[in-house]
Amino acid sequence: MLTAPIVEPEFASIPPAPPAPLWIARATLLWRHRVLLGRVAAIAFVVSAIFAFLIPKQYKSVARIMPPDQQGSGAMLLAALASRAPSLGALGTLAGGLMGGHSSTALLVDLLRSGTVSGHLIDRFSLQHVYHKRYRIDTAKRLARLTTIADDKKSGVITIEVRDTSPERARDLAQGYLDELNKLVTQTSTSAARRERIFIEQRLQRVQQDLEQAQLDLSEFSSRNSTVDIKEQTHALVDVGARLQGQLLVEQSGLQSLRQIYGDGNVRVRESEARIASLQRELANMAGSSAPQPAASPHNLNTANGSGDDSQLYPRLRQLPRLAVPYADLYRRVKVQETVFELLTQQYELARIEEAKDVPVVSVIDPPAVPEKKSFPPRLLLTLALTLFSLAGGSLAILANGHWTSLDAADPGRMLAEDVLSVARRSANALFGRKRDAA
Repeated sequence: MLTAPIVEPEFASIPPAPPAPLWIARATLLWRHRVLLGRVAAIAFVVSAIFAFLIPKQYKSVARIMPPDQQGSGAMLLAALASRAPSLGALGTLAGGLMGGHSSTALLVDLLRSGTVSGHLIDRFSLQHVYHKRYRIDTAKRLARLTTIADDKKSGVITIEVRDTSPERARDLAQGYLDELNKLVTQTSTSAARRERIFIEQRLQRVQQDLEQAQLDLSEFSSRNSTVDIKEQTHALVDVGARLQGQLLVEQSGLQSLRQIYGDGNVRVRESEARIASLQRELANMAGSSAPQPAASPHNLNTANGSGDDSQLYPRLRQLPRLAVPYADLYRRVKVQETVFELLTQQYELARIEEAKDVPVVSVIDPPAVPEKKSFPPRLLLTLALTLFSLAGGSLAILANGHWTSLDAADPGRMLAEDVLSVARRSANALFGRKRDAA
């Protein structure tokens, strides 16, 4: 009798199903808590929107300036080629650095960031009161955070960006940077023309003082000795003396004739003798003495001409050679100082013109304007970013809680975490308890 073989069922040889992937398990856990995540997202969206709208608006004013043209034509050509051809950018930058093409740009950037400029802006716009800062250093740091100064390495153009809650104040601060930069550049200009102008100005002041002193000495000498023009006075005195001597000779000849005719006691003879004596006194008074003049004193300024007569209007003839030397020396000093003063005045004006040419002029490409739109905050992006961040935080909290509950109570990691949490909880309770007792 044949027996049929026993056949086992097919499902007895099917292996057990593999565990689900970890990400599916986590997604399933989050899906189970979708209502909670939705509430977290809604609350986070509302709170983020309120927070974004509570942030004050900020406006940004932009100004662009071009540094003074102090580079050579070769560096300018390379810079232009670098801006046209990107492949030559490194070469143009290197050549500009070797030729000193960007030294003025770096200098202007440093001047804009200097404490002098920020200090003047703080005083000019009362930024301590605007920013609610007690100390100037904190105000300067706040202004530096709200200001961005950048330069283009290729073109050298400097961009100044100023942010503020007031659009007008943002524009005024950007313009204030330009004004303070121009003042600082003008004050710190150390060109050769400036140094020459300062030297000529100092020299001109000394020459002017010397000229005034020389003119004063000449006027005192002329007033003391009654000398106006030695040459003209000499010619005039010689002419007058010659006429007096001629008259004296005529009178003496007439006197001899009168004596032969009328005798010595006649009236006409006496009148002729009186006229001769008067002419002789005039000649003697005009000739004077050749002795050295006495020193002049404040109480006797007219005795230097050999006579104590205050009505004497001209020096004595014999004193003219003695007066000619000091008069010529004083006159020459006046003329020399006048010539030097005129030459220095001309050079001073030329130096001022050259200095005005050498003073670096900052060219404004884009003047600052009142911004029409706010630059910060981006409220929609900020709200969405905070909402997504809150949603991600909630998801991490759910996943962490699920992982914690899935751990066995005898797991070493869970036991360590519970021990740490219990110790931290006791420490916190003890700390807050002491604070309540102290209160």
